[in-house]
Amino acid sequence: MTRIAILNYGMGNLRSVEKALARVGVEPALTADEQEIEAADGLILPGVGAFPEAMRRIRAAGLDDVIRGRVEASTPLLGICLGMQLLFDSSTENEGADGLGLLQGAVEALKVEALKLPHIGWAPLRIEAPSPLSDAIDADEPFYFVHSFAPRPVPEELLGSAAYGERFAALVGRHPVYGAQFHPEKSSAAGLALLERFAAICAPAPV
Repeated sequence: MTRIAILNYGMGNLRSVEKALARVGVEPALTADEQEIEAADGLILPGVGAFPEAMRRIRAAGLDDVIRGRVEASTPLLGICLGMQLLFDSSTENEGADGLGLLQGAVEALKVEALKLPHIGWAPLRIEAPSPLSDAIDADEPFYFVHSFAPRPVPEELLGSAAYGERFAALVGRHPVYGAQFHPEKSSAAGLALLERFAAICAPAPV
């Protein structure tokens, strides 16, 4: 069975992600233990809260170097919500902070004009480019969002977008690194299908 490590740094919907992975036939491991992370077939970086505090916790736990090492070894990684934002170079949230630098670009506040923040609710996802992850998603499939910030990726790393006041990056990636601004674990059947596809990307090759 494919084993995916959910990186536990104290911020995120850890249990809901764990339950969703179990539903798609994955063995989830909620952990910050380096040996467990090294043994996993794939990684999920969840997150709810502020970017600078999340990066402080990740660095304090030594997870930044562990994550980069696994990505360098071509282990698939999926960032969810704030976890997606942490994959980028930096964020302007609060006092600002550097991110993991696994994808190119900065995270900035949504430009919503008269709309309220955070953006909370369902929005259709427009596929912008084919990828092993986005191929699991039907055109204009709705997903559930809760966020006030979004990354500004380089065009070649934009896989899908959604709209709230402006069109923003909602699905990003460059193998083996992927990110979803929405919450797949809260997005009904479509979210489970995306997690199932990520599990397939992580699955070890048969010997």
